[in-house]
Amino acid sequence: MIVYTCALASIRSFAPSDLTWLNLYLLLVGLFVGPKAIFTLCSSLGWVIRKTIIPTHRNYGHYIGLVAGVLAVAAYIYGLTIGIGRIRVRHIDVYFADLPKSFDGYRILQVSDLHLGTFDGWRKKILEAEMDSIRSQRYDLLCFTGDLQNMRPREVLAMRSVIAPAMRGTVSVLGNHDYAEYIKDSLARKEAMMRQLLTYECDSLEWTVLNNEHLTIYRKSRDANAVRPDSIVIVGTENDGLPPFPQRADWRKAFRGVGDKAFVVVLQHDPSAWERAVLPRTHAQLTLSGHTHGGQMQILGFRPTELSQHEDFGLYNHGGRYLYVTAGLGGLVPFRLNMPNEIAVITLHRKS
Repeated sequence: MIVYTCALASIRSFAPSDLTWLNLYLLLVGLFVGPKAIFTLCSSLGWVIRKTIIPTHRNYGHYIGLVAGVLAVAAYIYGLTIGIGRIRVRHIDVYFADLPKSFDGYRILQVSDLHLGTFDGWRKKILEAEMDSIRSQRYDLLCFTGDLQNMRPREVLAMRSVIAPAMRGTVSVLGNHDYAEYIKDSLARKEAMMRQLLTYECDSLEWTVLNNEHLTIYRKSRDANAVRPDSIVIVGTENDGLPPFPQRADWRKAFRGVGDKAFVVVLQHDPSAWERAVLPRTHAQLTLSGHTHGGQMQILGFRPTELSQHEDFGLYNHGGRYLYVTAGLGGLVPFRLNMPNEIAVITLHRKS
């Protein structure tokens, strides 16, 4: 395992181009290194307690460590097999006093973090099931909040036939993985790969990509005396993350021409931008994000992502302005434990 670790650490890119090597490494860590570490910790604590607190003839840390190690192996195998295939459709209702009347009941379906390179081999059937779940939903607008690929645009081309029929017409933004940041190459080569990804999204998938841009959606007003139709504005910015993640959002450009009284929905991959940029610098009523995957695991209500990100999963409210962070539909590491792949159906309501 030491040799394997050194070999992976020596490659230029963040991960090998063939993820089989990374997945095998993580499998070995989960089956052998992790359980042994748990057993060692429990055994050591048991020895300390035996010597200093409760003198006994036996080190009960051995038994606790054995049980904990076996449970850890079982949980890891579950997360790699059954857990990674679970799909949850989550329905969220949000209420606004300034929502245009004709958009009362408007449904936004949010999808995020597909990480298509993870779905090669037998996991392709999981992606197909996710697309079936998307097709079965009733919605007015389909939004994707970033991380379509793991590392390279060719992942998108390989899965085009699976995702294109179900997600045609999607409004999308880019995530940190979509900038080829995890490949050690020249800046020109990385920019070329990003342009290639944009071509695939716009032409092959028929998506609308908002790179620090916005689009307006109109609906016929329910007010018979109204001169103009009702509208909402969808603002999409490039990734706005804290180091080491890319910071390429241009909020001034994205909101240029958006009226102060417009109802605005922001698509931003990184939820940390909500407190840092969206709340203080815009008047957006609803922000949709991904990025965290909900930690891909939850144990007794705790998620690892809570340690680094306050708004890491679920719905957040700040004075009637909302942020929803979805758990996404994939991840570079194919593992899910008590945090299923998620499709979010967000229904907008007008407060009476």
